[in-house]
Amino acid sequence: MTALPFPEITPSGPAVGDGPIRFGSEEHKRLFCTMLLDTFNPYRPAVIDWPTLEPETQARLTALPIWDIAVQTENRAGMHVCTYAEGIPDPLLRQAVELNGFEERRHRDVLSHLVEAYGITLAPEPACPRPRDPEWAFLVTGYSECIDSFFAFGLFATAKASGSFPAELVDTFEPVVQEEGRHILFFVNWVAWHRRTMPLWRRPWFELKVLAVWAFLIWERLGIASDVSHGQQDNNFTVNGASQLGDDDIDVFTLLDTCLREDARRLGIYDPRLKRPRFVPFMIRTFRKCIGPTPVRA
Repeated sequence: MTALPFPEITPSGPAVGDGPIRFGSEEHKRLFCTMLLDTFNPYRPAVIDWPTLEPETQARLTALPIWDIAVQTENRAGMHVCTYAEGIPDPLLRQAVELNGFEERRHRDVLSHLVEAYGITLAPEPACPRPRDPEWAFLVTGYSECIDSFFAFGLFATAKASGSFPAELVDTFEPVVQEEGRHILFFVNWVAWHRRTMPLWRRPWFELKVLAVWAFLIWERLGIASDVSHGQQDNNFTVNGASQLGDDDIDVFTLLDTCLREDARRLGIYDPRLKRPRFVPFMIRTFRKCIGPTPVRA
């Protein structure tokens, strides 16, 4: 496997002050771009020391129904993000989006090394053509990660707390999980900046495109959920992911509370002036208020 070349990160310029910022401003753009660039973690997937697992633990790991779709998803995300970066004229924004794409492809690299280390057999990977509409592809990737990362935060915490996997293996994925948090924070701020800096005549079409992306993602996930009973791999395996990650006693409400808590914790370390992904946490909080036992506050 060819190693990914590390990106060259140029100095991002003077730090933004502590005062309030206006979404869509030059200061806003610099703030969310430097957040991504300045927190880059130069780890190398090829030199990760994958721990030796007990036979039962390795069987549980290899049985998780995620590996094919996870590798394919990260490969597609890298292609979509890098393709969108090619058309960005602004040097700072382009460098940040290129780094985002590099990290998506590095996630695929991490997963590829994991499946090789533990003898997981993957289905043949389908071709990943360049998107015809780079902006649409970037929006689909970004909003999809906003959904998936929210639940991944809770599932990762559940796996860590269960003790069903060695701490060394769980810790190996910590940089990947935290990178997803950086990506969605960058993405929602890019959306806020992008919609405010585009010409007025483009905004209605952009808003329609955003609504179409959400409709597509909801349809996609409903289709995935309906395929679970037919034995197909589940791209959104949150429904039964907690039990497969080793905690058979956790209920869906506890898992959702964990997702909310972890989402706030992981994104809370970044500049509070940056916009946060709000739609998925809002929907889950609304669901928790209407259905289920009272959430337990951390």
